[in-house]
Amino acid sequence: MGSPYDGLRSRFPSLPRLPSLTTPTAPIRSLGSIAPILLIALIGALALAGCGDGGGAVGDEASAPAASTSRAEGAGPVRNLVLITVDTLRADALGFMGNRSVQTPALDRLAAAGRAFSRAHAHNVVTLPSHTNILTGLYPFQHGVRNNGGFALGDDVPTLATVLSEEGFATGAVVGAFPLDSRFGLDHGFGLYDDDLGEGGQLFSYAQRPGTEVVEHGSRWWREHAGERRFLWMHLFDPHAPYEPPKAYAERAGNPYLGEVAAVDGALKPFLESFLDGREEPTLIVFTADHGEALGEHGERTHGFFAYEPTLAVPFVLWGPGIEPGRDERPARHVDILPTALDLLGVDPPPGIAGRSLSGSASQADKPVDTYFESMSPNLEYGAAPLRGVIRNGVKLVDVPVPELYDLESDPDELDNVIDARRQEARALYRALPEASAALPEAGEVSAEELERLRSLGYVGSSAARKESYGVEDDPKTLVALVGKLDDMTKAYGARQVDRAVELGWALIDERPSLTVAYEYLAKILLQENRLTEALRLLGRAEEEGASNDALRQQLGLTLVQAGRPGEAVEVLRRIDPEAADAETLSSLGLALASMGRMAEARQALERAVEIDPDSARSFEILSFVALQTGDADAARRYARQALELDAYRPDSWNNLAIAEYRAGNAPQAVEAWKRAATLDPRNLDVLYNLGVVAGEVGDATTARRALERFLAAAPPSGYEAEVARARQTLAGLGS
Repeated sequence: MGSPYDGLRSRFPSLPRLPSLTTPTAPIRSLGSIAPILLIALIGALALAGCGDGGGAVGDEASAPAASTSRAEGAGPVRNLVLITVDTLRADALGFMGNRSVQTPALDRLAAAGRAFSRAHAHNVVTLPSHTNILTGLYPFQHGVRNNGGFALGDDVPTLATVLSEEGFATGAVVGAFPLDSRFGLDHGFGLYDDDLGEGGQLFSYAQRPGTEVVEHGSRWWREHAGERRFLWMHLFDPHAPYEPPKAYAERAGNPYLGEVAAVDGALKPFLESFLDGREEPTLIVFTADHGEALGEHGERTHGFFAYEPTLAVPFVLWGPGIEPGRDERPARHVDILPTALDLLGVDPPPGIAGRSLSGSASQADKPVDTYFESMSPNLEYGAAPLRGVIRNGVKLVDVPVPELYDLESDPDELDNVIDARRQEARALYRALPEASAALPEAGEVSAEELERLRSLGYVGSSAARKESYGVEDDPKTLVALVGKLDDMTKAYGARQVDRAVELGWALIDERPSLTVAYEYLAKILLQENRLTEALRLLGRAEEEGASNDALRQQLGLTLVQAGRPGEAVEVLRRIDPEAADAETLSSLGLALASMGRMAEARQALERAVEIDPDSARSFEILSFVALQTGDADAARRYARQALELDAYRPDSWNNLAIAEYRAGNAPQAVEAWKRAATLDPRNLDVLYNLGVVAGEVGDATTARRALERFLAAAPPSGYEAEVARARQTLAGLGS
């Protein structure tokens, strides 16, 4: 809708644009050659990674106090703790685990001087739950964080940071990607929680930062707190898809994924060397990954769906005073990290944790343990059956509608399902599954911003429709192909093969009409291409198929507004449960009401949205839009600035601010604001038009010509007739 001011345009804000997801187009079958001298040890390590040695049931262990193993005799408490977690790092992608195609000298040196656990496992295969397991010593069904997005750790759950801060430690964290944003609760107890990911383009393009920056910030904090007892956590995200290592690392590694792994080693090298060379106080270093990466194995391109060994096995190293160097064959799990670290620091663990300390000798007798694991993303995001499992004595049960049992020692690649031949073992492992883990998790609302940031990293983040029971047709093995097809659709769109992307989207919906995320992705493509009629047909079908959710209803409401049907939009948005209505829903309702001229009601809905969520940049953005429509340029400027203080990377807010500045007689400031908007969203026609017209007025012919030429090249034949005519007139007046 056009602004009433001087022909400038201020469009209806919508949900952020669909990201272009980049994942491998074909399986990467090999991570490179493995050193022959280490091959046998490596195969054994990966085959048994994280496996329990005895029959202790997970349920019993999880409800009991942590089993403590004494520190090495004569060793005093360690003074400091450094926790390093690397995202998406396979256990077999490191030199010290035998991979000869990658150069990881710093981590190899750490492992050689410390204790490397060759049987280590995660409990989840996505970022947020895995890190919550690490920091709490609890299983996901205990702390309640089961997926990326829609979950947050409660304030009352103790973590490494809360325990150590109470003991007087300085606590600092630097994270490398949005899934660990402070809004998800892992910041509890940290004096510094650095989750500033820098500029955000369309947000989805900038949801991570390089490991070099993480280590730089972490090292600075470490130095600033010299002399204090310190706990530093650094999270490096580099190996996550898309695999885009610095050129030098890519050339040396031979494939992009291993290039990212080598780059992580390079980023960590100066930090680790200060400890390995003896220049730091007595410090315990814990190194691990949150999960691995499938790289095409078992039909999975990246991670987050299955829980086979490529994504479940992780590297795990302890280094520090009193740590006996060597390889440790005991099963190690993420829940063991908290009690191990606290034991070595001389601090009592919280009661009721699931893990046990691994601080004793590698040859010391260990309590038999089981390793529980799960993958809830297929259920929450695709409507597949939930996936749970347990590992005991090298035998792995996967509890899905078509159950699986693998002997990891004889079948490390998990190709031979022996469930029929070994039913007695399977029954015993079924009994070991914790009863509490069987309850299906309920995700909370995920904001549009959170959704887009997660999707930029390959995580769906949405909530699929739930079922009372799941059959063979819902087995994750049956549905994994849908993940690839969704990825193909987004890749086609990213390559500007729009018709192909739309075709793939409709085919995916025809194949699985209940797949909510397919409607969400296709709707964004259609709306981005101004195909409103087709988008409305799609969103209506989602309602008919029972696949709609509040996010889709919000988008339907916005689309109806854009189609000039605001009354229907209000009806749709008011169908959303008022008790569940969040700031996103209310801001969309406010926008629809404003488009009907019901400004008082619009402001009421928007002010309620801000009351619910004072950090809702989108609500302030729409308030600025409403103020523009009512002629209140001062209020529009104030609201736009509030939106930008919360999120400086919102092109529509910059557009609204620019219009307000222009109406206040500040044309040069308006041009600068439009330049910011055009940089953030180079396809926003309203921004290009406004920038071109006003830049021409202030005599900036170069900016005006560039913006108007881009506008004319992209403007649709209908809806912009007056603007196209004025743009051509302005260009003609600029001369050559």
